[in-house]
Amino acid sequence: MTDRVYNFAAGPAVLPIPVLEEAQRDLLSLPGVGISVLEMSHRSPAIEDMMRAAEADIRTLAGIPDNYRILFLQGGASLQFSMVPMNLLGPGQSAGHIVTGHFARMALQEARSVGNINLAGSTEDDGFNRIPGQSELELDPDAAYLHFTTNNTIFGTEWQEEPDSGDVPLVADASSNIFSKPIDINRYGLVYAGAQKNLGAAGVTLVIIRDDLLERSPDTLPAMLNYQTHAKGNSAYNTPPVFAVYILGLVVKWLIAQGGLEAAQRRNREKAGLLYDAIDSSEYFRGHALPGHRSAMNVTFRLPDEDAEQRFVDEAAAQGLAELKGHRSVGGIRASIYNAFPVEGVEVLASFMKEFERTNG
Repeated sequence: MTDRVYNFAAGPAVLPIPVLEEAQRDLLSLPGVGISVLEMSHRSPAIEDMMRAAEADIRTLAGIPDNYRILFLQGGASLQFSMVPMNLLGPGQSAGHIVTGHFARMALQEARSVGNINLAGSTEDDGFNRIPGQSELELDPDAAYLHFTTNNTIFGTEWQEEPDSGDVPLVADASSNIFSKPIDINRYGLVYAGAQKNLGAAGVTLVIIRDDLLERSPDTLPAMLNYQTHAKGNSAYNTPPVFAVYILGLVVKWLIAQGGLEAAQRRNREKAGLLYDAIDSSEYFRGHALPGHRSAMNVTFRLPDEDAEQRFVDEAAAQGLAELKGHRSVGGIRASIYNAFPVEGVEVLASFMKEFERTNG
């Protein structure tokens, strides 16, 4: 198959066509260098310049001030579930976690293997169909930090505003909606995100950490698990995932060229609105997330039964609408429409949904 389909995968996910085309042109030989990025030493001037440019563009795109460090790490968000408490929990301290989905629950479990972690709030009893209200949270004003997951890929819910943690540093796993809308980084102590949904290719994890939290990292930690190690080494203490950082840098430049985060938010709201309108106007499809709690990145819904859902997935795939099957743990349908997903693909899916309901409803 040489024609591209509409890729609704939750991650690794769709990349911007201009980014893929530029990477394709540069794959054999980076202009002015004469060898591929895949072959270059991470200590070479070209790669050091590329990583500095990626950091500078991230600061420009998201308004990251100088008192935050930007790190390009490995191990995905899953490693951050452990690294955060290893670095930020001091002796005798505890932290809070809000659980709003599968990965938020995993983050809680991993953090509890490191230290004392309190459950600050959860919507598990409601099937993770909503985000908890501020009044539902049990917050400790003396906590080392409060952790939450900004967008829930599997269940299709998203925080519309950050929880108010008071003076407690806010830590966020933003893997599935980072840079999909403006972010006030000053409200956070630390933000991390695996790249493979909204930032680029799998293999690199972006960490944005405030200086005062960086100083908490204890010297007793193994070097590779210590944020200060990576900050002092400019994300090159060991060989970084060079090609993944290169792709991330291209994606960030693309976002800037597209008008920045405000423009990204407008496009994402438009795309999600098309699918939620199709769900809300239907008596056949049932959305999982409650209105007001819905994700602009991952639209999840059910059909009357599993047989109908399988037919939907199969027939959609035959029409070039790929990767719509919901996560194996919950089933149903999931359309992931990250920054790079084109509005034309969303329009095609909305039309397909109407036709499928007409012939099957």
